[in-house]
Amino acid sequence: MVKPLLDYATISCASDESLMQAITDRHQLALDELYSRHGGRLKSMIGRVIWEEGDADDVLQDIMIQLWGEARKYSPTEGKPLAWMATLARRRAIDRVRRRQAYSRAQDRYADQLQQSFCSYNWKPLADEVSRSDLREFLHKQLQRLPESQREAVQLAFFKGMTHREIASATRTSLGTVKTRLELGLRKLSQMLKPMRQKL
Repeated sequence: MVKPLLDYATISCASDESLMQAITDRHQLALDELYSRHGGRLKSMIGRVIWEEGDADDVLQDIMIQLWGEARKYSPTEGKPLAWMATLARRRAIDRVRRRQAYSRAQDRYADQLQQSFCSYNWKPLADEVSRSDLREFLHKQLQRLPESQREAVQLAFFKGMTHREIASATRTSLGTVKTRLELGLRKLSQMLKPMRQKL
């Protein structure tokens, strides 16, 4: 049986519990109304965990999508809808922070390993096959092969010693974008340098 459509006047006067039932019955207006009522409060709660507005917006959107798909799992016996949504918000916010921290640690380890590998190379030519100028020229050429945004990130990080946040500020780019550019650029450079490592 097709559920009757609800109008805005009916939705706006409904309780949160009624909205949850309406969402279960696939009434989009009910989700919009619940977001209107509690979105700001939920975002504030998420923001206290995440601290970055863009990520907080993403998490809030994820929660609303989850709410649309899982409203049937809500039970009034377990508390108010807002408390249920707050639990979802807290879990998702914490998960986002953990993933971001794990990603950042992995990025830092990768960058440290690559930098150490650069520093640990014996740049002294072996059998006069490779000179310092050859290496500099080779590295310069490989850098030029990177997309401009990745090349800029690598140069600022390794040749100017800037942190990820400093690069983000200098290039007016989000921190996540800077990390992604560095990861891609360093990965490509690492592959490009393999032939040279075999000569050293």
